Amino acid sequence: MYKAPRGTFDILPQEQAYWKYVEGKVAFLCQLYGYQPLSTPIFEDSELFTHAVAGGTDLVDKEMYTFEDRKGQKLALRAEGTAPVCRAYLEHGLFNLAQPVKLYYIGPAFRYERPQAGRYRQHHQFGFEAIGSADPALDAEVIEMAQRFFFSLGLSQFSINLNSIGCKLCQPKYVEALQEHYSDYTEQLCPDCKVRLVRNPLRLLDCKKASCQKIAETAPKTVNYLCPECQAHFQSVQKYLGALGITFQLNHRLVRGLDYYTRTVFEIEPQEEGTQQSALGGGGRYDNLIEELGGKPTPAVGFAAGIERLILNLKRQKIAVPSLPTPAAFIACLGEEAKIEAAKLASALRKNGIAVIEATGDKSLKAQLRQANALGAIYTIIIGKQEMENRTIILRDMRNGEQKAIPQTEIITALKQGETA
Repeated sequence: MYKAPRGTFDILPQEQAYWKYVEGKVAFLCQLYGYQPLSTPIFEDSELFTHAVAGGTDLVDKEMYTFEDRKGQKLALRAEGTAPVCRAYLEHGLFNLAQPVKLYYIGPAFRYERPQAGRYRQHHQFGFEAIGSADPALDAEVIEMAQRFFFSLGLSQFSINLNSIGCKLCQPKYVEALQEHYSDYTEQLCPDCKVRLVRNPLRLLDCKKASCQKIAETAPKTVNYLCPECQAHFQSVQKYLGALGITFQLNHRLVRGLDYYTRTVFEIEPQEEGTQQSALGGGGRYDNLIEELGGKPTPAVGFAAGIERLILNLKRQKIAVPSLPTPAAFIACLGEEAKIEAAKLASALRKNGIAVIEATGDKSLKAQLRQANALGAIYTIIIGKQEMENRTIILRDMRNGEQKAIPQTEIITALKQGETA
């Protein structure tokens, strides 16, 4: 018996309503703000991620799915969404368009990590990216979009955490102060943080181990090391958020998990008590990434979230989502000749845009009606010998059990009227 690989799962028909609901909200929101859809390959040159994200992060050091093709090119399954978007921006000359270019994506990403609730080795992300402007108003717009998206889903139990981690001019001084602070606690650090202290000090603040979190609580704050330009930018972001009526809290330990971030970073966290869950989503500025991938200096800001984690919270907060459409009609037939007539009728109905399911096999009428009810059909069309002789059908309303005989020529009109009733 084969099973889905560990850390992956099948999205069964009864779960699809949640996925359609979330994806529909994403598309509507992005259209509202002028973001266009972009789809990138499911695998990329592995150096795209190692160069963009850099070593010293769990994604590059532990989690990427890499392989060589038959010609020896080293490839990687898509590990996150932003780097491929930036690659596409450069490859297709989107920098020649009016800036900023606003793009959004929905698709799977792959990370080899320990599976847990809302976190899988194949998971699905959506994100939106605004590339080509350093305006702090754009930072606020992206944060507002994220908040409005969660509200549109019906989620309200969350908080917005905000910080600035500076730029390549002021960040080195902060990193030096951070290393000096942690040098007094090297024996107390977890094995991963001992490596981070040398390779990626900012990630020290993001460690989830209790012993390391205590050390992070007394660490220097990034905002105290910002250069004048970064200070002004961060203050402007906060002013715009205040003007938009967006409540946020400063979190001086917030750094995000990927190395390409600069200046503004933010995360949206669930407020539900008793959950050990990570952020619902997050993002920030990455003003150096386009240049690091071979382009000209190009500021950018974006946001991303995992769809599985969103659906988990929809269920946890008992938010009802619209059901997927059910068939307008089920055709029940009595006898072999009636099955042929049913096939012809089903074809005609579908040509007129009416969803219909035909009975199969030789079930009794009672069993066919049970099947129609289980499928959620609004009507059942019953065809037997007498109906074939009279060129009629019996139309049964499954909502109240009422039924009547009508001419076959009237069935399309009757079903369309019934669907809108």
